[in-house]
Amino acid sequence: MSAPTAASGQPAPPAGPAPAEPAPAASTGASPGGDASPVIDLNADLGEGFGRWTLTDDDALLAVVTSANVACGFHAGDPSIMRRVCALAAAAGVRIGAQVSYRDLAGFGRRAIDVPPGELADEITYQIGALDVFARAAGTRVTYVKPHGALYNRVVADEAQAAAVVDGIRRADATLPVLGLPGSALHRAAAQAGLPTVAEAFADRAYTAAGTLVPRGTPGAVIADEETVVTRSVGIARDNEVVALTGERIAVRARSLCVHGDTPGAAALARRLRAALEQSSVRVAPFS
Repeated sequence: MSAPTAASGQPAPPAGPAPAEPAPAASTGASPGGDASPVIDLNADLGEGFGRWTLTDDDALLAVVTSANVACGFHAGDPSIMRRVCALAAAAGVRIGAQVSYRDLAGFGRRAIDVPPGELADEITYQIGALDVFARAAGTRVTYVKPHGALYNRVVADEAQAAAVVDGIRRADATLPVLGLPGSALHRAAAQAGLPTVAEAFADRAYTAAGTLVPRGTPGAVIADEETVVTRSVGIARDNEVVALTGERIAVRARSLCVHGDTPGAAALARRLRAALEQSSVRVAPFS
């Protein structure tokens, strides 16, 4: 996901593939219903505004995506925005995920913060609980969790912070899937705790040969050409691979594909991307 201009110098979250625990067939790109067609979820970061400021075109994106990563008030979002997005998502049949972050509203959750593990676990539980109240009021519930920004990056390798995030999730709901980078400390901690893990890829970010995202400050890290974004996305969903920035073909076995909601023209690109997936015999469906 992209950050507002004030935080544009911060790194973007990495992405990559991982098996989804409750639906092994879906994690490999096959339809969980026995259909041989590949299946992929489309997720977007929504509700990323605050008060009079809005960043994401929630209405338009909810007509396209199958999962909504809703800001829970720590990096963006406020109670009224959370309530509205949950109501819209419920009406559209879109799954609601809690996008949890460090308490960093001014920095859009993009700044590295050293939070004691116990305090971080409490803040994760708090964010999930706050969003779930609005989701339940809309007739649905929070069905997965995805870290945001600096927290997403931190739990790729930081075992203590990853364990704290998992502790916070388990306290809120010990059945919630964790969307993120496969092979990460977060997914290892989640698997050890019995939480399902779901692999995520990104449509418009370049990959390293190791399968992580190229740092945002590197030339070519963000892919702006829509045709390239669509082609790469179809390749990820249908062929389970992507070409790295340095030219290598790498395996990317993702069950969910992130469409950045805060970039200009995001809704139009999401519509085009979904149409291309379906025309390529890829079934678009939620993982949760």
